[in-house]
Amino acid sequence: MNGLGGLNKSEHGIGIGLVQLQLPVTVTKVDLAKQTQVIVDLVGKARRNQPGMDLVVFPEYGLHGLSMDINPEIMCTLDGPEVAAFKQACRDNRIWGCFSIMELNPGGMPYNSGIVIDDQGELKLYYRKMHPWIPVEPWEPGDLGIPVIEGPRGAKLALIICHDGMFPEMARECAYKGAEIMIRTAGYTAPIRDAWRFTNQANAFCNLMVTANVCMCGSDGTFDSMGEGMICNFDGTIISHGTSGRPNEIITAEVRPDLVREARLGWGVENNIYQFGHRGYVAVAGGAQDAPDTYMHDLVAGKYRLPWEDEIKVKDGTSCGFDKPMRRYGEPLKPAAE
Repeated sequence: MNGLGGLNKSEHGIGIGLVQLQLPVTVTKVDLAKQTQVIVDLVGKARRNQPGMDLVVFPEYGLHGLSMDINPEIMCTLDGPEVAAFKQACRDNRIWGCFSIMELNPGGMPYNSGIVIDDQGELKLYYRKMHPWIPVEPWEPGDLGIPVIEGPRGAKLALIICHDGMFPEMARECAYKGAEIMIRTAGYTAPIRDAWRFTNQANAFCNLMVTANVCMCGSDGTFDSMGEGMICNFDGTIISHGTSGRPNEIITAEVRPDLVREARLGWGVENNIYQFGHRGYVAVAGGAQDAPDTYMHDLVAGKYRLPWEDEIKVKDGTSCGFDKPMRRYGEPLKPAAE
């Protein structure tokens, strides 16, 4: 159920709005300020659009567009004017909001970060994208893990960004840490449409978790983003789907975290988030909990290596115009004078 897009919200329902934001072109600080105001105005539109909406979600690259520009002049900080404006908009409209920033990182490349602000204007969730879309994106790999918070109306909420959602381990981590709703923001363009749809559904079904997903929309004169706001129920079915490709359309639905909790406790067949760690519990008490997956052991040991690793052709961003990196993960950038 989606309560007619959230118009008829039930006692335990949470209204979510996904903004298929028009893809901007941001080159200067003036552009950044103008786009900040566009987003602030759309927070107000979301509230006017639906008085029962609890959470409005803006896509990745909502401020910066898809240029991959790392100019420090247009990078953001948590205490900067852009985030302050988002906090004020959530406070003024009494609504939770999810926003994207490209975050200044003096010790390395910028972070691609996402934040969630509550209806009192307080920062509640802060996440740095763990899997930049390589070789296209220059962002520093995220180092904060995946935080899970108590979101609107007590729902457990997590956020991942774009390419993160192509790794089933990311959605599994969200659910393992208790998330009942996983937000996925993105800047994806049309060639990714099919993968976007089936991973959003799989992430939901495999973890008995609602997924709320949205991309940028429209054209910036170079790229064409697809919108595709998509809310999937915990059984993998699509509750609401923005297929029109209309920029700044807000895709809405009611979701039911209480039914997520009920399924996680009551399902036997396909309770995969539980059964993954309790293999064959019909045959052996409590099931096998032996972590049989080789790739996990190797990753923890720092020796993750594919059988075809030596044959892989793309291992840096030079094909997309970026310099080959010389700095290892965790090492700071060397000052320009050195």
